[in-house]
Amino acid sequence: MAATWIQKIPARSVHLFARGRNHAAARSLGSQSPAAAAAPAFPGPGVHSSAASPPSLLRVPSPSPSPTSRAVSGLAKERMMMSENGAPPRAKVLTMDTMNPTVKKVEYAVRGPIVQRAVQIEKELSEGVKKPFAEVIKANIGDAHAMGQQPITFFRQVLALCSYPELMNDNAFPEDAKSRARRILQSCGGSSMGSYSASQGMDCVLQDVARYIERRDGGVPCDPDNVFLTTGASDGIVTMLKLLVCGEDVGRSGVMISIPQYPLYSAALAELGAVQINYYLNEEKNWSLDISELQRALEEARQYCTPRALCIINPGNPTGQVQSRECIEEVIRFAAEERLFLLADEVYQDNVYGEGCQFHSFKKVLFEMGPEYSDTVELVSFHSTSKCYMGECGFRGGYMEIINMDAEVKAQLTKLVSVRLCPPVPGQALMDLVVNSPQPGEPSYSNFNKERTATLSALAEKAKLTEQILNTVPGLSCNPVQGAMYSFPRISIPDKAIQEAAAHGQVPDMFYCMRMLEETGICLVPGSGFGQKDGTYHFRMTILPPKDKLKVLLNKVKEFHQKFTQQYS
Repeated sequence: MAATWIQKIPARSVHLFARGRNHAAARSLGSQSPAAAAAPAFPGPGVHSSAASPPSLLRVPSPSPSPTSRAVSGLAKERMMMSENGAPPRAKVLTMDTMNPTVKKVEYAVRGPIVQRAVQIEKELSEGVKKPFAEVIKANIGDAHAMGQQPITFFRQVLALCSYPELMNDNAFPEDAKSRARRILQSCGGSSMGSYSASQGMDCVLQDVARYIERRDGGVPCDPDNVFLTTGASDGIVTMLKLLVCGEDVGRSGVMISIPQYPLYSAALAELGAVQINYYLNEEKNWSLDISELQRALEEARQYCTPRALCIINPGNPTGQVQSRECIEEVIRFAAEERLFLLADEVYQDNVYGEGCQFHSFKKVLFEMGPEYSDTVELVSFHSTSKCYMGECGFRGGYMEIINMDAEVKAQLTKLVSVRLCPPVPGQALMDLVVNSPQPGEPSYSNFNKERTATLSALAEKAKLTEQILNTVPGLSCNPVQGAMYSFPRISIPDKAIQEAAAHGQVPDMFYCMRMLEETGICLVPGSGFGQKDGTYHFRMTILPPKDKLKVLLNKVKEFHQKFTQQYS
């Protein structure tokens, strides 16, 4: 039967069919280089897969091929080297030499080598490989629900109704949830969340965000036309950086970012070919921001670029500090005097725990400083559904509000966001629920308020617990976690460990964190991924795990640090 079928195929097709089979065999038999075959899947503790690593650590013996396999492999390779007309195959269009060079400069420590190794260890555990621990604890990222935080019931009810409107007939859903869902669906094309929205966002959500900002800021007006819904705050930040970056050489745009910083900023600036201007937060004063340090960084940067923007993260990530009102006023005056565009990353605005601390939005302070500043200083602020008490990272909801933007530039911004059509509509709907949550007197208010308060109270308790436990360990020091979702403790690393890290081509805190992962299963991010002063070492750890699990995690960190220090003393 098979022979009969082949006979009906034109001769050239049979030739190509057979040739395709030969190429498949060649790919499976002859495409792997000896170096690739010999390299381990991932280096072990302290081993760094770079040219600087000791060769003996990278070589894995491989069995010698039999004469038959060598012959088959040689034939396959020979066929691979020949195209149909007998000429060598055409080189790849896209290679490391021809790709966009700025992309190669992008680094994102939050999901970097340690996280990749953590994923491999999880797979090894699932395959029965014995480890000194039973599970990997990913304390590297602010993914609240992945760490056990529960969703807000009201939010999920409304999203369920929006996704499947037939649930409106179900009496299990409260009426205020149904009314929110109807309003959102009325703003959707065809009354379906599966339709595109306007590029700036659904009109009803823009209006609700504007009203929320006015309430938050004590009546300071907010025009819905100045609000843009975004795919999480990250999307808005990158979009604004695209608008700000221009020029070459000394005229190239410089953007001031805090050190330590959230790696989104350094990654985006590298990709866009902008100049990163570092200003250092003062660790000795609980990661405070000094205007004199801003001035130093600005004056130095003007020798090699054109500073155009200043980024502030408040509350801070990874450092957890909350800016005082006085500090915000000083920053605004500095931006006005130096003609800098202000970017205020305020995604943790509900996460404030420190005694005497309070969140002040940059917009509110700007307008309370009077027309001299409120009419001139260019500001964009960002918020998200991913943090605070919501923790809905996967829905990718967010917004940005622009203040004092040039009208023609605003038109260009509208054009730029239209290229991606629109932010995810479910994320827009969730953003609407955050800014238009249940109010007193509505059926869902009591349970909503209970869940919100419990989540924020638990985070405040865990922030205090983290500081207390880490500060009991000689060689570890942790500033008070005033806000956000992370601690950024300083670690003392012995000289012998620093030397061993260098021998393996690793920075000391990467070496430290990789050792901790391999020995305890705890996945942290080294401070070098966020930036830090030379000669200091840190790691970032989330406070999100449930209290009992966080306590176990912190004690494991404590035990590891003591063991590590003793080993290298």
